[in-house]
Amino acid sequence: MSDLKNIISDGKAILGIEFGSTRIKAVLINPEDFKPIAQGAHEWENRLENGFWTYHLDDIWTGLQDCYQDLLKDVKNQYGVAITKLASIGFSAMMHGYMAFDKDGNQLAQFRTWRNANTTEAAAKLTDLFQFNIPERWSISHLYQCILNKEDHISKVDFFTTLAGYVHWKLTGEKVLGVGDAAGMFPIDSDKMDYNQEYLAKFNNLLKEEKLPYTLEQLLPKVLTAGENAGTLTAEGAKLLDTSGTLQPGCLLCPPEGDAGTGMVATNSVAVRTGNVSAGTSIFAMVVLEKALQKLHREIDCVTTPDGLQVAMVHANNCTSDLNAWVGLFADFLRAANIEMDTTTLFKTLYNEALNNGAPDCDGIITYGYLSGENITNIPEGRPLLARMPNSKFNVANLFRSNLNTSLGAIRIGMNILKSENVKIDKLLGHGGLFKTKGVGQSIMADALNTPVWVMTTAGEGGAWGIALLAAYATADNNKQTLPQFLDSRVFKDADGSKIDPTPAGVAGFDKFLERYVLCLGVERQAVECLKA
Repeated sequence: MSDLKNIISDGKAILGIEFGSTRIKAVLINPEDFKPIAQGAHEWENRLENGFWTYHLDDIWTGLQDCYQDLLKDVKNQYGVAITKLASIGFSAMMHGYMAFDKDGNQLAQFRTWRNANTTEAAAKLTDLFQFNIPERWSISHLYQCILNKEDHISKVDFFTTLAGYVHWKLTGEKVLGVGDAAGMFPIDSDKMDYNQEYLAKFNNLLKEEKLPYTLEQLLPKVLTAGENAGTLTAEGAKLLDTSGTLQPGCLLCPPEGDAGTGMVATNSVAVRTGNVSAGTSIFAMVVLEKALQKLHREIDCVTTPDGLQVAMVHANNCTSDLNAWVGLFADFLRAANIEMDTTTLFKTLYNEALNNGAPDCDGIITYGYLSGENITNIPEGRPLLARMPNSKFNVANLFRSNLNTSLGAIRIGMNILKSENVKIDKLLGHGGLFKTKGVGQSIMADALNTPVWVMTTAGEGGAWGIALLAAYATADNNKQTLPQFLDSRVFKDADGSKIDPTPAGVAGFDKFLERYVLCLGVERQAVECLKA
């Protein structure tokens, strides 16, 4: 405790702050073992105004300041000292979206977050123009949609960026962005660690056609990679962060990053042929590629690691929500029967029954946990569905094996696209609610994806910890190694985790289940047509 007190008092601690969709979180870490030593948080919510999901600038600053003050309270309570200096700071936030400013730094339009889907026309046109998938939530989609809509502010734009880039700019004066976050603004050329020049030229032709007084290069933040110096905390920035005026300016800041990049860092999934799968309400896989994908796949988002390696992101809207609803049905039965069982035990009982006694192919039972539409399988709306053969063995084990399998059905189809591109995966790290019952979700996923799946015994501190690690990596003592080397040899060298390998029977069973899953998608589409609200 005295050592940690001295680290803080001497200004050697490292700070990471991430703006999530519902919470801003700060994590202070020890520069020696990189473990969290203090935390702070602030709850916030987006607003739906004028048809856009947004946060006000005041929301950003009051939230950041309250989060930092909450951190200071934790430091005071634990160590009895104040933070006057820091070794380095990192900021991360939700990726994508649109924050536009004029030459005097005035905001030109309300902040439009990743959640807005008003850019369908722009995203489709840019995807066709580039022959590279441009999702609706990307910043370039928002900018181009504003141009297509001929919004009044568009001729005045001098700079546009993401939320992390905006906060970093105001604290340092530097208009820069980490390459992982920049990859959610505009496509990146990983060989040059910069925006793709071919696509820039094509977009600039669109700007000429619209007679706009700038090129895209003039508007975008400068791209930096992990480990680079992204500026220092100014006196004005120190006051913005710490309203008490105690924090001194001058400390190093790392490149601001997006939440996908910090998630990869926090799970040590930044090396080639590694990936991580987050499985909860929705599910997404991030796989670090040996080379860029050769073909256009509208189901796959192409972003990068914080050090610029190409990453394929496969995202499915549905994972555990309907699975949880089935567990809830059994909980209702237990209540009706006056049988007491806590939720954790109920999940464990049902999941282990599925794993231990369920047929890997679920004996012909097919379920779709589609509470919402699913882009990968082209299902426009949610209709949870159950179907089975008359001779299927309809028991708890097979029913829940089917629900576990189907939670991975869409993501497996997306991963098959990567397989068609000869993408190799040596190691996947799983995290999220699907893995709470030890060994079950991990085993099902290993079989579903035919890949070893690791689960860490400690969940870490999420994205705020991830950006704190990037802030640590930016210091001179650490960035002599590559980012994967730094994480492997310094941060995760003693990390505990468990690996489960796929089994031949499990792989074959899931493949058979998936055949039926694909064949019956027509039934799911008919359910959407026939079951109307």
